[in-house]
Amino acid sequence: MPVNLTRNAIAMMNSGDVNSKPLVQVVDIKLIGNSQERYRFLLSDSESTQHAMLATQLNEQVRTGRVKKGSIIQLIDYICSTVQNRRIIVVLNMETIIPEYEIIGNPKLLMGSEPEANKSMPNNNLFEPSTRSTNNRYSAPAPANKAQSFQPTIQPAYQPPPNYKIQGPIMKNEAPARIIPIAALNPYQGRWAIKARVTAKGDLRRYNNARGDGKVFSFDLLDSDGGEIRVTCFNAVVDRFYNVIEVGKVYLISKGSLKPAQKNFNHLKNEWEIFLESNSTVELCPDEDGSIPRQQFSFRPITEIESAENNSILDVIGIVISVNPSVPILRKNGMETQRRILNLKDVSGKSVELTLWGDFCNKEGQKLQEMVDSGLFPVLAVKAGKVNDFNGKSIGTISSTQLFIDPDCPEAQGLRAWFESGGRNTASISISKEIMPGGSKNEIRKTLTQIKDEGLGRSDKPDWVTAKATVVFIKTDNFCYTACPLMIGDRQCNKKVTQSGNKRWLCDRCNQEFEECDYRYLLQVQIQDHTGLTWVTAFQEAGEEILGCSAKEMYLLKYELQDDTRFGEIIRSRLFHQYLFRLKIKEELYGDEQRVKITVVKVDKVNYSAESRYLLDMVTKNLPNRKQF
Repeated sequence: MPVNLTRNAIAMMNSGDVNSKPLVQVVDIKLIGNSQERYRFLLSDSESTQHAMLATQLNEQVRTGRVKKGSIIQLIDYICSTVQNRRIIVVLNMETIIPEYEIIGNPKLLMGSEPEANKSMPNNNLFEPSTRSTNNRYSAPAPANKAQSFQPTIQPAYQPPPNYKIQGPIMKNEAPARIIPIAALNPYQGRWAIKARVTAKGDLRRYNNARGDGKVFSFDLLDSDGGEIRVTCFNAVVDRFYNVIEVGKVYLISKGSLKPAQKNFNHLKNEWEIFLESNSTVELCPDEDGSIPRQQFSFRPITEIESAENNSILDVIGIVISVNPSVPILRKNGMETQRRILNLKDVSGKSVELTLWGDFCNKEGQKLQEMVDSGLFPVLAVKAGKVNDFNGKSIGTISSTQLFIDPDCPEAQGLRAWFESGGRNTASISISKEIMPGGSKNEIRKTLTQIKDEGLGRSDKPDWVTAKATVVFIKTDNFCYTACPLMIGDRQCNKKVTQSGNKRWLCDRCNQEFEECDYRYLLQVQIQDHTGLTWVTAFQEAGEEILGCSAKEMYLLKYELQDDTRFGEIIRSRLFHQYLFRLKIKEELYGDEQRVKITVVKVDKVNYSAESRYLLDMVTKNLPNRKQF
């Protein structure tokens, strides 16, 4: 059956058409790019050919073979840009009509699309629309008879208007820029405009560098095609737009410059950021646009957070099952902030700690605590939380984090229905401190002799095991150390500090002095089971569980009050107690000698009911005929 491609489609797209949704053929595909996978197409309308760059969100269609050499495709969203005097089609969305077909006609490269026939394509980093375009934004197809009689005209490369000092009349006569999707933005477009909703607005921040003092703020945009991008303003531009921008409002924005996104601070899925300038325009759209969502989430189940990379940014949603009181924390700059920890669980059977910092503690945090205390268990959606892998996986808030209590979205409704229909009584396993990093879902139980005989800890990665053992001896020399209380990011410094001549404490790492320091356990404990004994090191939380009091209390007893009697009574009272020790075993270098170090990650009192069930299961599994009791 013959296939009729859209005639003159290549010429029409070169002349600025974005509405005809042409039927074209892929006559060649090349994989390009060094740091990132990119695909370059050679498209044909049976008479002319033109190079095109495929948006990265469509790469999967090539990898899976849905689009290949000879495929007949329909272009849904696309744009043709001039780069270095060449016209290049950027394909944002497409549909495969026929996966395989013989090459139609004898097409030639469109004259004028490239200055030299053999000139290579531009660098693959020129275009990177990184957010999927799902709506058919341009939906009015051009009539076929007009396409057949269309005379191709080549549009010259865009030249910026002359920079006259008095621009009043000229500015008034300028034609408005065409609104394009955020995903189609690139630094090589001359004039553009986007229509988008503000989903987040950052605080006004002041800075000082070699060029002097300055101020900056940024906000995030979302359009109807799901494209997201960050906008940043500096100094005088801040004065123009800071009070204009409101979260939830829709704006028409144009005349900004695009620069590579700083991924250390920008979590949005876009390679570019917009920087507004003195001639930029930001116009409020008075009429609400229902096609632009108020927020866009990409929720990850809590069970997937176990494998997420440290410091990665993600969205999560869950039921709030507990909220701890807010506590003051001293930051590195000497300023005090607040910290509040709560727990979320979802249908995956896992729970995770969420740490709120700063204003989140007193706003959303206080509201959540009141709700939980009154017997309500709200749904909480976290937009842009930061993953922390210290003692398991947890989530923390950052400046760009947003919290939504009982949001109106399908995920929240499904979670609420699950919780009310029995999910509240479903046990969940915490991935924060409860589960050992690198461990499997089921704990690995070992005896102390097995740890040595099986050579645990001598591989490249540490081994994580659980051992049931009894505390038989605790060293009292250097049982704790004086630690830095300042915050570095969302984590306490905890480095050892020394007292200077003025009786203040000094941290070499933070280069700061302060009146009070922290006291943290560094216990050397000998534990024993029925197979043998070994030494382990217990840090802060594990030390508090073993001794039953804080390191500061023990330090004051021994060194300030010099009450050796009371100090000794506490130590002796903690001997010969049995615990389940979660252990990290890793070989480390001490001087020129390799030694296996065993660190206590967590200490649990033995639940004898659960332990009896565990032992019964072990007996049953090891019976020769596997009979059940």
